[in-house]
Amino acid sequence: MPARQTRGVADTYRSGDALFAYDAHLAVIAWNGAAELLTGISADEALGRPCWDVLHGVGEHGDVICYPGCATARLAREGWPVSCSSMYIGTRDDRKLVSVSTIGLHNDDGPPVILNLLRNGTVAPATPRVAGRLTQRQVEVLRLLAEGAQAKTIAGRLGIAETTARNHIAGVLRRLGCHSQLEAVAVARRLGLI
Repeated sequence: MPARQTRGVADTYRSGDALFAYDAHLAVIAWNGAAELLTGISADEALGRPCWDVLHGVGEHGDVICYPGCATARLAREGWPVSCSSMYIGTRDDRKLVSVSTIGLHNDDGPPVILNLLRNGTVAPATPRVAGRLTQRQVEVLRLLAEGAQAKTIAGRLGIAETTARNHIAGVLRRLGCHSQLEAVAVARRLGLI
């Protein structure tokens, strides 16, 4: 069944896996039949709503992954690569563990479109080998995130520009395969990094 869409999105997003797309404002613009089967949520219910309001994604420890200021969406919109990750999503009847692959489509003709493929199951969590590739600065940033510091505060405490602090935060999320700063702190604690 081809993806249903709104707002003039071409019928080019086809997949046998559950697929949905959202625009730069996080509004769902495509929701295919496999997404309907996986979640029990119809395209009519999903289209036009914020993706975070449709999925209600949380991490394995209950940390909120899908929210209005979602780090994954921000990274994808800005053109950064986003690693495949796992989360629990809300379905019609329950919560379901899925792996999520995020693909940013950027062109010169307009704002980006973000595609997401959902599959049943999990992706292997970050391992100490992966976490061992964090730079010393990224570990410092993680420690400050664990204290609840925001990017501006981190920048001030480390004597770096706020943009640089945000880049370090984005690097930590990518290296650990996390969707949010809270999830990164939880993973870092589990791996004994902080």
